[in-house]
Amino acid sequence: MNVPRIAHLLDTLNATHGQPGQLRLEEGPGGLPIINVHNAHARAQISLYGAQVLAFRPRAADADVLFLSPQALYQSGKAIRGGVPVCWPWFGPDPQGLGRPNHGFARTRLWTLQHTATTAEGATRIVLVLADTPETRAVWPHAFELTLEISVGATLDLALSTRNTGDAPLQITQALHSYFAVGDIAQVTVTGLDGCAYIDNATGARGAVRQQVGGVRFDAEVDRIYTDAPAELALVDGARQRTLRIASAGSRTAVVWNPGDAVAAGMADLPSGGYRHFVCVETANAAHEVVSVPPGGEHRLVARIGLTAAHGAGWVAGS
Repeated sequence: MNVPRIAHLLDTLNATHGQPGQLRLEEGPGGLPIINVHNAHARAQISLYGAQVLAFRPRAADADVLFLSPQALYQSGKAIRGGVPVCWPWFGPDPQGLGRPNHGFARTRLWTLQHTATTAEGATRIVLVLADTPETRAVWPHAFELTLEISVGATLDLALSTRNTGDAPLQITQALHSYFAVGDIAQVTVTGLDGCAYIDNATGARGAVRQQVGGVRFDAEVDRIYTDAPAELALVDGARQRTLRIASAGSRTAVVWNPGDAVAAGMADLPSGGYRHFVCVETANAAHEVVSVPPGGEHRLVARIGLTAAHGAGWVAGS
């Protein structure tokens, strides 16, 4: 974005949506507009480009909950590596094989800031909207309104709503592609998936169906779509002695991903060894779990992300 345009946009948005002492929009890397949130519960950073939460750190935490690559790209048409990208209206490769980008187009569009507020509990609520345009219809010929509601409080709450504004059903897959920061991938376990079937998409195993036994550990590339996943998972980070909880609604699949050393080596937007410091545990409707939204209908995909003390019970600061 050019400098005069971004400056004018930020002035307008701060005048309309700024929350003194709690929420302010600023120019971020690559000239992209960024929302900075500082409240009594947590700090967060959200990019209007992609409606992407880039950072979330509860006041009680000694490190950020989310991983953001120090080599992330902040360019129009490029996805930002880290935080919580919005994958929509498809997850993974183009389902029709037309050469369209992986994970759809929502994460590479500038969203509209529709509303901000402070709740009675002191959380900061932000509503971002993306609607169809001639440009999106050239890629995906459907009418829609996509809304992401973000609540920054003791937990990070995300609700992605797909509303069908057209006259034919919409068929979508989707994900809140959360990158969680960890101390060392070798000391991480994802729990809650024991006994679940999964589609293994790691190199050399593409499409194989397997069953999870115990917790998910990481000693090589892991790229799995779990079917009939439970509504709550946990990420136990042994190196940092903390546990993250990821609760979901409107979702029947969960994706667990880490590229491992070999795949990560080919990623220009990830530093050497960067794969050791994140795990993706994604709230999703993916693979065969296709959501059909009727004309005039709506579907909500919800995730709540919270931090607990290591191996402890309950949220750090309430739920």
